[in-house]
Amino acid sequence: MIEKDIIREAKKILSLEIQGLIDLRGIINKNFVQAIKLLHSTKGRVIVSGIGKSGHIANKISSTLSSLGTPSQFIHPAEASHGDLGVITKNDTVIIISNSGDTPELNDLISHVKRFSISLIGIVKNKKSTLAKSSNIVVMLPESKEACHIGLAPTTSTTAALALGDTIAISLMKLKNFSTNHFKQLHPGGIIGKSLLKVKDLMHTGNKIPLANKSKNIKLILNIMTKKSLGSVGILNNRKQLIGIITDGDIRRNFGKANVISEKIMNRKPITTTKNTLVVEAIEIMNEKKITCLFVSEKNIGKNGIIKPIGILHIHDCLRAGIM
Repeated sequence: MIEKDIIREAKKILSLEIQGLIDLRGIINKNFVQAIKLLHSTKGRVIVSGIGKSGHIANKISSTLSSLGTPSQFIHPAEASHGDLGVITKNDTVIIISNSGDTPELNDLISHVKRFSISLIGIVKNKKSTLAKSSNIVVMLPESKEACHIGLAPTTSTTAALALGDTIAISLMKLKNFSTNHFKQLHPGGIIGKSLLKVKDLMHTGNKIPLANKSKNIKLILNIMTKKSLGSVGILNNRKQLIGIITDGDIRRNFGKANVISEKIMNRKPITTTKNTLVVEAIEIMNEKKITCLFVSEKNIGKNGIIKPIGILHIHDCLRAGIM
């Protein structure tokens, strides 16, 4: 095959896969709604199973369900026949994925589910199959052409099943009002976990916050700045509200004026954030404003931009957390 032939074939394959998803969207109906309602009302776990390529898809769907707030477990049909059927309880709902619906390896699992009156959702292409006839609810896969040139390798059908699994998981996610906070609880590690950290998770608090009254002179401000090692000091009025900021740059520019009070040289418009701001958003603010720290308030900035600082976030805190 020459280069043009390879590109043309690749585009043809993708077109077939895309058409399969379009076909899938066209057959979403009340059966899908019934399946979502059943899964939402399930008191136990969602057991997902399949064999071959459908098994790999089932494993991924189970993982997605669990990560989005629906407890789930994948069971391999062969292992189920050798003891893993004991994992399934009457409070569970079972999803079995099979293109044909007549795969022999699924028979023991289907029989067990029927014997104990456990709810079964079949995801299948053949509505006359054993799986379809045994299921409480059947969610059909589209009669789309497989993408391989011999029309046999599971390609378009597995893509459709995977997309259907995502549709199920996200539909349940919305019904459960699954929020960013819930997501963070289940994804504490890796880039996802770090991207969901809030300012309150990293900020310095209490006596670690560099603060001084507006009447203090530069010499004292320098001492505080050196002790706290954050490169800036927040300036407070007599009601302990933040009214300004002095940075190490301000100190250098006013070197030799040790007795000048802080109110005279402070920046009167300090950039601030709130404790519930995502750290990645705080980093964007610091990068945009070309600053290295943000004083933190409990809630939104008050009237005239005045806040009572409860913490401070430094760019180095973000670096140490591995977010940048």
